[in-house]
Amino acid sequence: MDLLDYLPGVPDFPKPGIFFRDISPLIANPAAFKEAICQLEMLAREFEYTHILGIESRGFIFGSALALHTQKGLALARKPNKLPLATHREAYGLEYGTDSLEIQQSTLPRGARVLLLDDVLATGGTLVAADKLIRSAGFEVAGSLTLLEIEILNGRKLLNEHQIENRSALKS
Repeated sequence: MDLLDYLPGVPDFPKPGIFFRDISPLIANPAAFKEAICQLEMLAREFEYTHILGIESRGFIFGSALALHTQKGLALARKPNKLPLATHREAYGLEYGTDSLEIQQSTLPRGARVLLLDDVLATGGTLVAADKLIRSAGFEVAGSLTLLEIEILNGRKLLNEHQIENRSALKS
Protein backbone atom coordinates (compact mmCIF):
# COMPACT_ATOMS: atom_id res chain seq x y z
CA MET A 1 0.00 0.00 0.00
CA ASP A 2 1.51 3.34 -1.05
CA LEU A 3 0.35 5.81 1.60
CA LEU A 4 1.25 8.78 -0.62
CA ASP A 5 -1.77 7.79 -2.73
CA TYR A 6 -3.89 8.80 0.30
CA LEU A 7 -2.21 12.20 0.77
CA PRO A 8 -3.31 14.32 -2.21
CA GLY A 9 -1.67 17.69 -2.72
CA VAL A 10 -3.67 20.90 -2.73
CA PRO A 11 -1.82 23.76 -4.47
CA ASP A 12 -1.98 27.31 -3.12
CA PHE A 13 -3.47 26.40 0.25
CA PRO A 14 -3.63 28.08 2.75
CA LYS A 15 -2.05 30.78 0.57
CA PRO A 16 -0.44 31.07 -2.88
CA GLY A 17 2.79 29.12 -3.23
CA ILE A 18 2.03 26.57 -0.51
CA PHE A 19 1.45 22.95 -1.56
CA PHE A 20 -0.71 21.44 1.19
CA ARG A 21 -0.92 17.67 1.75
CA ASP A 22 -4.43 16.63 2.82
CA ILE A 23 -4.52 13.78 5.36
CA SER A 24 -8.32 13.43 5.20
CA PRO A 25 -8.35 10.55 2.67
CA LEU A 26 -5.71 8.67 4.70
CA ILE A 27 -7.55 8.87 8.02
CA ALA A 28 -10.87 8.13 6.31
CA ASN A 29 -9.52 4.80 5.08
CA PRO A 30 -9.11 2.37 8.01
CA ALA A 31 -6.49 0.23 6.25
CA ALA A 32 -4.38 3.24 5.23
CA PHE A 33 -4.65 4.83 8.69
CA LYS A 34 -3.68 1.56 10.37
CA GLU A 35 -0.70 1.20 8.03
CA ALA A 36 0.41 4.78 8.80
CA ILE A 37 0.29 4.11 12.55
CA CYS A 38 2.17 0.81 12.11
CA GLN A 39 4.89 2.59 10.14
CA LEU A 40 5.15 5.33 12.77
CA GLU A 41 5.31 2.73 15.54
CA MET A 42 8.19 0.95 13.80
CA LEU A 43 10.09 4.24 13.59
CA ALA A 44 9.24 5.11 17.20
CA ARG A 45 11.08 1.98 18.33
CA GLU A 46 14.33 3.77 17.47
CA PHE A 47 13.75 6.21 20.35
CA GLU A 48 13.67 5.77 24.12
CA TYR A 49 10.65 7.78 25.30
CA THR A 50 7.93 7.82 27.96
CA HIS A 51 5.47 10.23 26.35
CA ILE A 52 4.40 11.47 22.94
CA LEU A 53 3.75 15.14 22.22
CA GLY A 54 1.04 15.55 19.57
CA ILE A 55 1.39 18.93 17.85
CA GLU A 56 -1.81 20.81 17.01
CA SER A 57 -3.78 19.87 15.21
CA ARG A 58 -3.01 16.97 12.92
CA GLY A 59 -0.34 15.71 15.29
CA PHE A 60 -3.19 15.02 17.73
CA ILE A 61 -4.68 12.45 15.36
CA PHE A 62 -1.48 10.49 14.83
CA GLY A 63 -0.24 11.08 18.37
CA SER A 64 -3.36 9.70 20.03
CA ALA A 65 -3.42 6.60 17.83
CA LEU A 66 0.31 5.99 18.34
CA ALA A 67 0.07 6.56 22.11
CA LEU A 68 -2.72 4.00 22.34
CA HIS A 69 -0.81 1.56 20.13
CA THR A 70 2.45 1.90 22.12
CA GLN A 71 0.86 2.34 25.56
CA LYS A 72 2.66 5.66 26.10
CA GLY A 73 1.31 8.84 27.63
CA LEU A 74 0.14 11.65 25.33
CA ALA A 75 0.66 15.37 25.84
CA LEU A 76 -0.74 18.05 23.55
CA ALA A 77 1.04 21.10 22.15
CA ARG A 78 -1.77 23.58 21.55
CA LYS A 79 -2.17 26.92 19.83
CA PRO A 80 -2.29 29.90 22.26
CA ASN A 81 -5.15 30.40 24.70
CA LYS A 82 -6.67 26.91 24.33
CA LEU A 83 -5.52 25.49 27.67
CA PRO A 84 -7.23 26.34 30.98
CA LEU A 85 -4.25 26.14 33.38
CA ALA A 86 -0.78 27.73 33.49
CA THR A 87 1.26 27.01 30.37
CA HIS A 88 4.71 27.18 28.85
CA ARG A 89 4.77 28.97 25.46
CA GLU A 90 7.14 29.01 22.48
CA ALA A 91 6.75 31.25 19.39
CA TYR A 92 7.92 30.11 15.95
CA GLY A 93 7.82 31.00 12.26
CA LEU A 94 5.91 29.12 9.57
CA GLU A 95 6.40 29.10 5.83
CA TYR A 96 3.29 31.33 5.72
CA GLY A 97 3.41 33.36 8.97
CA THR A 98 4.10 33.02 12.70
CA ASP A 99 2.44 31.13 15.55
CA SER A 100 3.00 29.83 19.07
CA LEU A 101 2.69 26.50 20.85
CA GLU A 102 1.74 25.95 24.47
CA ILE A 103 1.78 23.01 26.83
CA GLN A 104 0.02 22.96 30.15
CA GLN A 105 2.63 23.05 32.95
CA SER A 106 1.02 20.15 34.82
CA THR A 107 0.77 17.74 31.86
CA LEU A 108 4.03 15.79 31.99
CA PRO A 109 5.58 14.07 35.01
CA ARG A 110 9.12 14.70 36.20
CA GLY A 111 11.70 12.86 34.14
CA ALA A 112 9.50 12.54 31.05
CA ARG A 113 11.34 11.77 27.80
CA VAL A 114 9.19 13.13 25.01
CA LEU A 115 8.85 12.00 21.40
CA LEU A 116 7.59 14.91 19.26
CA LEU A 117 4.99 13.95 16.65
CA ASP A 118 3.55 15.92 13.78
CA ASP A 119 2.04 14.97 10.45
CA VAL A 120 4.47 16.80 8.15
CA LEU A 121 8.08 17.96 8.27
CA ALA A 122 8.12 21.00 6.00
CA THR A 123 10.53 23.80 7.01
CA GLY A 124 11.08 22.32 10.48
CA GLY A 125 9.99 25.41 12.41
CA THR A 126 7.12 23.74 14.24
CA LEU A 127 9.25 20.83 15.46
CA VAL A 128 12.04 23.16 16.56
CA ALA A 129 9.48 25.21 18.52
CA ALA A 130 8.09 22.03 20.10
CA ASP A 131 11.62 20.98 21.04
CA LYS A 132 12.30 24.37 22.67
CA LEU A 133 8.93 24.24 24.41
CA ILE A 134 9.57 20.81 25.95
CA ARG A 135 13.15 21.64 26.95
CA SER A 136 12.21 25.01 28.48
CA ALA A 137 9.53 23.19 30.49
CA GLY A 138 12.29 21.01 31.98
CA PHE A 139 11.84 17.78 30.03
CA GLU A 140 14.01 15.80 27.63
CA VAL A 141 13.27 15.39 23.94
CA ALA A 142 13.91 11.86 22.70
CA GLY A 143 13.47 12.82 19.03
CA SER A 144 10.74 13.53 16.53
CA LEU A 145 8.49 11.63 14.14
CA THR A 146 6.53 12.81 11.15
CA LEU A 147 4.29 10.93 8.80
CA LEU A 148 5.59 12.84 5.76
CA GLU A 149 8.75 14.79 5.00
CA ILE A 150 8.56 17.30 2.15
CA GLU A 151 12.22 17.11 1.18
CA ILE A 152 12.34 20.17 -1.09
CA LEU A 153 11.63 22.42 1.92
CA ASN A 154 14.77 21.10 3.66
CA GLY A 155 13.32 20.98 7.18
CA ARG A 156 15.68 18.15 8.10
CA LYS A 157 18.59 20.61 7.84
CA LEU A 158 17.02 22.86 10.49
CA LEU A 159 16.33 19.88 12.75
CA ASN A 160 19.94 18.74 12.36
CA GLU A 161 21.16 22.24 13.27
CA HIS A 162 19.12 21.99 16.48
CA GLN A 163 20.27 18.39 17.10
CA ILE A 164 16.76 16.96 16.83
CA GLU A 165 16.70 13.43 15.47
CA ASN A 166 13.80 12.87 13.09
CA ARG A 167 12.31 9.88 11.35
CA SER A 168 9.62 10.16 8.68
CA ALA A 169 7.47 7.32 7.38
CA LEU A 170 7.11 8.92 3.94
CA LYS A 171 9.05 11.36 1.80
CA SER A 172 7.91 13.43 -1.11
